[in-house]
Amino acid sequence: MVEEKVRKATYTYEEVLTSSLSYFNNDELAATTWINKYAVKNSDGEFLENTPDQMHKRMAKEFGRIESKYTPEDSTFEGYSDYGKKRKQLTEDKIYKLFKDFKYVIPQGSVMFGLGNDEIIASLSNCIVIPPVYDSYGGIFHTDQQMAQLFKRRCGVGVDLSELRPRDAKVSNAAGSTTGAVSFMNRFSGTTREVAQNGRRGALMLTMDIAHPDIEEFITIKQDLTKVTGANISIRLSDEFMQAVEKKEKYTLRWPIESKSPKYTKDIDAVKLWETIIKSAHHTAEPGLIFWDRQHHYSTSSLYPGFKNSSTNPCSEIAMQGGDSCRLIAVNLYSFVDKPFTKEAKFNHKKLYEVVYETQRLMDDLVDLELEAVDKILTKIEADPEPDYIKQNEINTWKLLQETGRKGRRTGLGFTALGDTIAALGIKFDTD
Repeated sequence: MVEEKVRKATYTYEEVLTSSLSYFNNDELAATTWINKYAVKNSDGEFLENTPDQMHKRMAKEFGRIESKYTPEDSTFEGYSDYGKKRKQLTEDKIYKLFKDFKYVIPQGSVMFGLGNDEIIASLSNCIVIPPVYDSYGGIFHTDQQMAQLFKRRCGVGVDLSELRPRDAKVSNAAGSTTGAVSFMNRFSGTTREVAQNGRRGALMLTMDIAHPDIEEFITIKQDLTKVTGANISIRLSDEFMQAVEKKEKYTLRWPIESKSPKYTKDIDAVKLWETIIKSAHHTAEPGLIFWDRQHHYSTSSLYPGFKNSSTNPCSEIAMQGGDSCRLIAVNLYSFVDKPFTKEAKFNHKKLYEVVYETQRLMDDLVDLELEAVDKILTKIEADPEPDYIKQNEINTWKLLQETGRKGRRTGLGFTALGDTIAALGIKFDTD
């Protein structure tokens, strides 16, 4: 006897909107954002969830499944904190209570959308850094295709352009010389805008090292508001450059930037270049500034040479190596304020410690969940009817992410609602 597939309960848009408005206390923006971005739908467009509470249960079930595999033996408790020694197993129900009403723990977009969602095949990583663009036309097109393949799986992308040779440098093709690294930014931006998913657009970060000879062109490109409209741009600032600014000295641009014997060098006025950065940022809020030596010093990148960071995700929360991804969860700081907006308001540090402890376990569980998601993506790609030579780039990209995720197990635990927390404690923003 063939068993029939159990049909899940479905809801119309009107039913989901009514339920979600009730959940969010008639906040239409919150309700429609959740409906359009995170509520699970089947292939017919019917909704399978009608409130975030169902989403939270869906996620808790998956996290609980992974967490149950890691019950520690008593002998492993020796190096734990006092809380770690006395805590109990993190069950599905406990995880759900952390998620419920977005109170303590908020998995970020890709996790809310994809985890436990059997209707789609997508990554649980919010964003990915791919290897720096290789300095050839083949390398440029390779990166462009990597971006497209990742965008369609709901991933944002960051990539560094510093390895591309500067404008007017000699090349071994019919052109004779190159148009420079900046000339390819619009190509990558266009790919980002073209590849879109229902409820989520592509997101791209393009970075360039301050030492690159094309850096001034990179800094000012978005002063023309019609250019590179599909990407954020940021400069990797070095201590060497900032010291030259402070001392009002010359600074040497060079390429390759890390070579002891660069092929191209150019001395510039460090202060004038700094003023160009400030003027551009004031006019258009770009480029962003990443103090690259500082992030390297504080990152595991400085301890593990095989995981050297090259760029950041599109919103610049995390610097990563090429081929790594950020799996994001945030802790809601406001929920740790006891008696908010009163004279007795106090921040509960003990509760924060306990929740962060459990959330970091969830972060590690999320690595396993993402590896499962990548396995599903690879299985689908391999079963697709495309010829192998067409899908090889996509396969290689996901295998790189799979290998890096398994070896590095990078996690991205952050926080949200800092402003609300400060206000609830009665603290002024200009307080030291």
